[in-house]
Amino acid sequence: MSRKPTTGSTTPASGVPGSDGTGSSAAAVASQRVADHLRAAILSGELRPGARIMQEQVAAQLGASRLPVREALRILAAEGLTVVKSNSGAWVSRMDMAECEGVYKIRERLEPLALSESVPHLSAEQVTELESIARQIELTTDVDRFLALDRRLHLLTYAGCRVAQITTMVDRFWNTTQHYRRAFARLAGDSGWELIHAEHRLIIEAIKRADTVDAERFLTGHIRRTRLELAQHPELFTEDDHDTDHTADTAGSGG
Repeated sequence: MSRKPTTGSTTPASGVPGSDGTGSSAAAVASQRVADHLRAAILSGELRPGARIMQEQVAAQLGASRLPVREALRILAAEGLTVVKSNSGAWVSRMDMAECEGVYKIRERLEPLALSESVPHLSAEQVTELESIARQIELTTDVDRFLALDRRLHLLTYAGCRVAQITTMVDRFWNTTQHYRRAFARLAGDSGWELIHAEHRLIIEAIKRADTVDAERFLTGHIRRTRLELAQHPELFTEDDHDTDHTADTAGSGG
């Protein structure tokens, strides 16, 4: 029987010009290392929406110069995870309720398209993996593990989509809504979790039948339900620790 989870604890870097190819490569590696660290911290919830990212602190913590930190922040901005303002600073991206609702409405249309484009190209091995991930989701009692597995499951269903523009947008929207999916996971009651698991099973069964019509229909309802639930909780978008003047503490690992 599935249980309600309880709270538990790529975009490639662009090269930074250097004196030679080796210098550029080293700078790109350093930038990607910083980006990986901050991305993990943001997606895990360690850095919350609206938290200011102090470049000097990040550089000191990771033993990097400010140049790869600035480049890392640009990488993450392209992924929808940070906002960088010239001569001002960088913050973890945040949304108000209207913005979040708008993104979810886009997802309700975009992700079913990604799924229908993907289904004909998914391998038997990938479908088997989807079933395995779904079983792991039903057994977990940890919100953070649920989020990681849920992300793996859904992005794997889109793995066969050959339209790069679609998958790039999907990845960006998953990044920008990560915090709000975490909030939704904590709000879901036992019946809500049973419904999530049932919807996953319906989507996977439609994929196995290569029935893109049903797969799109089930996925649309799956995303819409989250949007409607979040709309009932405006307090999630006005929490004090989302203040844009809040300074991020980047001392911990990104999880």
